[in-house]
Amino acid sequence: MRFLALFFAVALAAADRPNILLIIGDDMGYADVGFHGCKDIPTPHLDALAAAGVRCTQGYVTGPYCSPTRAALLTGRQQNRFGHEYNPNGNNGLPLTETTLPERLAKAGYATGMVGKWHLGAKPEQTPTRRGFTEFFGFLGGAHSYFNTGGILRGAEPVKEMDYTTDAFGREASAFVRAHKDKPWFLYLAFNAVHTPMDATDARLAKFASITDKKRRTYAAMMSALDDNVGRVRQALKESGQEERTLILFISDNGGPTMNGTTTNGSSNAPLRGSKRTTLEGGIRVPFLVAWPGQVKPAVYESPVVQLDLHATALAAAGISVGPEAKLEGVDLLPYFAGATKAAPHDALYWRFGAQMAIRQGDWKLVRYDGNADTNTGKAQPVSSVKLYDLAKDIHEDKDLAAEQPEKVKELQARWDEWNRSNIKPLWGADYADNDGAEPGASKKKKAAK
Repeated sequence: MRFLALFFAVALAAADRPNILLIIGDDMGYADVGFHGCKDIPTPHLDALAAAGVRCTQGYVTGPYCSPTRAALLTGRQQNRFGHEYNPNGNNGLPLTETTLPERLAKAGYATGMVGKWHLGAKPEQTPTRRGFTEFFGFLGGAHSYFNTGGILRGAEPVKEMDYTTDAFGREASAFVRAHKDKPWFLYLAFNAVHTPMDATDARLAKFASITDKKRRTYAAMMSALDDNVGRVRQALKESGQEERTLILFISDNGGPTMNGTTTNGSSNAPLRGSKRTTLEGGIRVPFLVAWPGQVKPAVYESPVVQLDLHATALAAAGISVGPEAKLEGVDLLPYFAGATKAAPHDALYWRFGAQMAIRQGDWKLVRYDGNADTNTGKAQPVSSVKLYDLAKDIHEDKDLAAEQPEKVKELQARWDEWNRSNIKPLWGADYADNDGAEPGASKKKKAAK
């Protein structure tokens, strides 16, 4: 009887909870969306999402690479706390000691599903259906052909037929939304667009014939596919009567790979300097949106926020309290968006990626970054000396103020050192940091859109 009473209490509480849709773009350039001023790639559906919710102009991720930022997003903890500093290889993955967002939501009565790119481990015990997701459609690695079915799974079973992956992921996400309309759900929609390989459909390529640079033209077609499918899922919400009770969160996993030495995709991070794989703004500042009709008023929010906050915001929206023993590091953004909390969400934000580091406090940023951002040789370069920038006046990080402000350098370095004492050594090496490029057998074939 006690079990039945507990079951019905959880079911009743869950009935009033919102759906949570967490969408990630992969390797998107900061400049490549209309709501950031992009002119050559229309993104009407993402722009509509931005207009319907809060656009965070200073939204960050906790690292400049794919897997570490996803690990932080799904655990609510800085990845350096548990050693997930670099991209894993086939033997490594998100440590089993960490609790994930879908695990927390499932305990509260949520249906949980994931569609798209995992990149947090491929051993059976590391896969999505063992880390809190009841349903999974996607691939386990860091990159995948947009046309080949090899490696695409439904649960643990190989998928034999599939269209263009971005369209397939939009279709599967929409089906999940419709299938679970009578129960609160959490859907993690992790597109592999616009990550390499540079695969696009003929129909979308034709839309961008005026772009003369081939890589940029293909990138534009891939961005257009991502945008189309964001719109497709939002349409499914509307048609199934779930739009008003769905919290939508959107980010890119890191900045665009614009620097030689990364697997470039034709993206742009303007007006930011730096690239994926660097702790400059271009590597860690990303498009960042939060929308919830009737609950979050449309606005532009200018204080720095980070993807850890999306974990905390999702839990708060679901009415889930997590004790201090969980050591979560994000904050619920809803009171800040509502104006109920006037202070900035964070006193400071911190980054560590091997020898690279950064701390941002207010408008000050202290940083050491990959030297390729300066030389762009594509070859191994030493990390820069420590630099100090005033981001309010110098968003491109051009004028180093370290010599003029030695006390500020000392202060920020001390704060970063104190923060770093709570981190652990990486559980695997930096030699895996670049293993998310085009996988073997990636298709070069272009197919017509349906």
